[in-house]
Amino acid sequence: MNRHQGSKGKGKASGRGDNNTRSKSYARGNAPIKKTTPTSPKKASNPDEIRLNKYVANSGICSRREADVHIATGLVTVNGTVVTEMGYKVKLGDEVRYDGGRVNPEKKAYVLLNKPKGFATTTSEGKGRTVMDLVANATTSKIKPIGRLGRNSKGLLLFTNDEQIHDKFTNSKNGVGRLFHIELDKNLKLEDLKKIQAGFKIEGKLIGVEEISYIDGATKREIGLKIKNTGNTIVRTIFDYLKYEIVNLDCVAIGHLTKKDIPRGHWKHLTEQELNTLKML
Repeated sequence: MNRHQGSKGKGKASGRGDNNTRSKSYARGNAPIKKTTPTSPKKASNPDEIRLNKYVANSGICSRREADVHIATGLVTVNGTVVTEMGYKVKLGDEVRYDGGRVNPEKKAYVLLNKPKGFATTTSEGKGRTVMDLVANATTSKIKPIGRLGRNSKGLLLFTNDEQIHDKFTNSKNGVGRLFHIELDKNLKLEDLKKIQAGFKIEGKLIGVEEISYIDGATKREIGLKIKNTGNTIVRTIFDYLKYEIVNLDCVAIGHLTKKDIPRGHWKHLTEQELNTLKML
């Protein structure tokens, strides 16, 4: 047998062989075949719980990796308690704070409504028609109104889930001015206008407004009044004390926000520029 014959024979012996040999696959080499054992089903996750780092990251404060660092350094609290445990899960109703500020995992929403008469400013059910009915389709975020307008009052009302904006409006020192167009049952005496302008006490409490004036081109029954208080109770308190009845009360501006292009009963989302200006007030 010469070299070529030996090589040929060797090739035949280690080649394709018979049908049984051809049917086998040696791609796995000599790795043992793992036996499969039935596994228990995974425990279903609770939809009402979320990992703390994801909760913080969803708020837009930082990335999830950065949230881990903030949690580890003790900057995050849950219901008033510092939590440093990685993988800790919170419930959607828990109060989570980062560096003292409330954290909201929802997308922030800012909705401006031109409220008509006949709707109560409340988030409670069983109160008849409410402003929440008017903005029900505005966003999936859990927004709530800032301040109040009485059922028979109308005008601008701002809704948001942004706690910092809420705090800006309810801060007694700074606040955000709201301008009302008010119609009274009779002419407002000049002396009473000056009294309101100067501020006065009712039951020992000082009552003051930002601005007050007659409406140009209208009777002295119609006035413009600007306050930083978030409700209109103070307005009614002033005129009840001075023996005037409010026939019509309309909030026509909140800071720089006006009713332009918002028909009564309709709403709009704040533009980025409107929001930035609001934050700077």
